[in-house]
Amino acid sequence: MKSLILKFWCFLIIMFCILSPSLSQATELTGAGATFPQPVIEAWAYEYYKQRKVKINYQGIGSGGGIRQVQERTVDFGVSDKPLTSEELRKHNLVQFPFIIGAVVITYNLPELKNISLNLDHKAICNIYLGKIKNWNDPYLKNLNPKVNLPERSIIVVRRADASGTTWLFTTYLSKACPEWKEKVGAGTSVNWPVGIGAKGNPGVTNYVKQNIGAIGYVEFIYAKQNNLPMSNLLNADGNAFVSPSVKSMQSASANVKWEIEKDFFADLTYQPGKNSYPITGASFVLIPLDNPKVKEITKFFKWAFEKGNKIAEDLYYIPLPKNLVNSIYTYWEKYKINP
Repeated sequence: MKSLILKFWCFLIIMFCILSPSLSQATELTGAGATFPQPVIEAWAYEYYKQRKVKINYQGIGSGGGIRQVQERTVDFGVSDKPLTSEELRKHNLVQFPFIIGAVVITYNLPELKNISLNLDHKAICNIYLGKIKNWNDPYLKNLNPKVNLPERSIIVVRRADASGTTWLFTTYLSKACPEWKEKVGAGTSVNWPVGIGAKGNPGVTNYVKQNIGAIGYVEFIYAKQNNLPMSNLLNADGNAFVSPSVKSMQSASANVKWEIEKDFFADLTYQPGKNSYPITGASFVLIPLDNPKVKEITKFFKWAFEKGNKIAEDLYYIPLPKNLVNSIYTYWEKYKINP
């Protein structure tokens, strides 16, 4: 009898050893990429683990790093604020879809203004980042803000040092709005900056601005909000109103964007028309290898986020995807047989 019991337990142990790799795969997912959506991914991951006991380990290393790591298969999924073309996706056997919408804000450290939101147009931002406007009391800035007593202080330009989707959104906006920027610098996750001090990730830029009086930088909305940093009102694409970053202005900017399954949801939300449209609105995209055995665990997590995570996203000042877009994503999953 004892020998039978012993054999039974030996059988269970052997079966556990055989099955344990698949069990561990099913309970832990690794991702890397953009810092733009990192706060909401981490908040979702925390709640998802509490509910489903599946661990999501996400590293915010910038969109460029996320693209590289998912192409090299060192993570289960990558995240980028710069969408890939269908050609790029097919080359690396990837699929992509958006999962959240947010905004890049222009923030600064001018204690004299006591968190006043300055008005900035594309020409002002372009010339600051080209190194042409060097002081906060420059006549052009004073003309945009006639009721504000701008200090006589040098502008410290801060930008990203890593390959960044936030940079792609920022430079894409500038390339659309400012011909000189398009000609001299252009758009990309990494560009040859005319001026500026580089910092790593949205947290790095935020911290540098916060610690240096006179600094200006571009970061995702939540980073400025959580650090009590002011955010500029930006001139809209129509050129007829200054728009503050908000849920409504991001929704306005994303309202008429065409999301096409045939193009793997490739879309650019920057500098969209509309009086109330915030001009540096963007989406974050998840990149998944089709040959990843955990692909359905990944889509299961994002399905949960779409259906259970909207309140979490809204509390962090992100915009959940509209229902019709989520339904299109589900159709896209069915097309590639990756629906959970």
